[in-house]
Amino acid sequence: MLEGAASERWQHARSVDEYLVSADMIDQSTIAAISTAPGRAALAVVRLSGPEAHLIASRLHLPDADPRVSRHATLRHPKTREAVDDVVAVRFAGPASYTGEDMLEVSCHGGALAPQLVLEAACAAGARVANPGEFTRRAFLNGKLDLMQAEAVVDLIEARSPAMHTAALFQLDRGLSLRIEELREELLGLQGLLAYDIDFPDEDEGPVPAARIEEAAAGLVHRLSRMLDLAPEGELLRDGALTVIAGRPNAGKSSIFNALLGIERAIVTEEPGTTRDAIEALVSLGGYPFRFVDTAGLRENAGRIEELGIEMARGYAQRADLVLLCVEADRMPGPDEDNFLRELTAAGVSRVVVLRTKSDERRGRPAGSVSDSAPEVPVSAVTGQGLPELRTVLLELVYSGIRGKQETPLVTRARHIDCLERARADVTAFQEARTGGLPAEIAGTHIQDATHVLEDLLGVVTSEDVLDRVFGSFCVGK
Repeated sequence: MLEGAASERWQHARSVDEYLVSADMIDQSTIAAISTAPGRAALAVVRLSGPEAHLIASRLHLPDADPRVSRHATLRHPKTREAVDDVVAVRFAGPASYTGEDMLEVSCHGGALAPQLVLEAACAAGARVANPGEFTRRAFLNGKLDLMQAEAVVDLIEARSPAMHTAALFQLDRGLSLRIEELREELLGLQGLLAYDIDFPDEDEGPVPAARIEEAAAGLVHRLSRMLDLAPEGELLRDGALTVIAGRPNAGKSSIFNALLGIERAIVTEEPGTTRDAIEALVSLGGYPFRFVDTAGLRENAGRIEELGIEMARGYAQRADLVLLCVEADRMPGPDEDNFLRELTAAGVSRVVVLRTKSDERRGRPAGSVSDSAPEVPVSAVTGQGLPELRTVLLELVYSGIRGKQETPLVTRARHIDCLERARADVTAFQEARTGGLPAEIAGTHIQDATHVLEDLLGVVTSEDVLDRVFGSFCVGK
């Protein structure tokens, strides 16, 4: 007999055995952790979860209360009965809680000492300190969240741009999970067609037409490919598109860097070689994240220290998502800049924008352009000319596929991409097996493999190793 309410996630499992395997992963101890960030603050929250959460509340001399009712009390040490802090406590009864277990949340005074003393008192009363992500891990194992929703929790906490925040909220609301479940249902439907074709070839209606099976497989490949097409942009939402500002010394790189940030982070002088190291900052343009990097100027005959900065600049540029090459508007590019563009092409950097800097000082437009393939934007850090156009160009180059598509489920993690690519490869292998004339029994194994991959993605059946990788990135207390 299974204990607890049957959750929506487990309704998708293929057998009761899968539920039991996952249920065995749940530690029956009661855990505790400080769930708010350390440092000076008015309040902090200490939370407990597990079968003895409410018993521990009594040992801390907290008054009995109905679930979800706040009670003001003096929390006392379970052994010495000394007052620890003036708190507000709320009990939650499982399964109607975040983790699906009995929980206790204690709001105490903030700072370095008070929350730690409350946590120590809770541990003295029978709890143990939680591991990173253990609360959300229990929520997953108790069927309160699927694995992709659990990942959305940490994405929401770590979001550094409005676009990433929106994508994480949509995923937490099962936007991406529902799309994966739809694909899984299509795979199961295709397995049903194959089973009918294998087991009932002599029915009155005859076997399933080959065209119907081929159409279903082609549709799956198409939908998986559409999700993967947006995956590179979705991944960039997490850390921001690495955008390297490069060019000769005194070409206006640091001025443009500061203008895009809106603050003076890089030193701006007329002396060549001022920037000898890479300076990085995260900026949100139109709600989408960019990691701008101001690098050392590219030039020959530099000193030893400056040469190290130039090598670092080349390294940044060759692994960048986008490069802004600064060339003053009143001159033509030199051989060094032409060579730099060729180096970028050889390194596979396809997004390059040429900034014709200091355009407010221009005395006539130079003949020709810097590059036949890279767009050029005249800009001035002094007057702000061209900066709005530059922001538009950057957004279009990097995030054109996902801008304005808040209701589109985005793939934002390498684990998601790996699973979707494997599923697509399995369906493609099925198509090739059918084309090669292999029996349906053999070709169908590829569809079964694709189904299992999507189930791994959702966490229908998941190994401890996968859970350790997912929840190991969480903060303690979440």
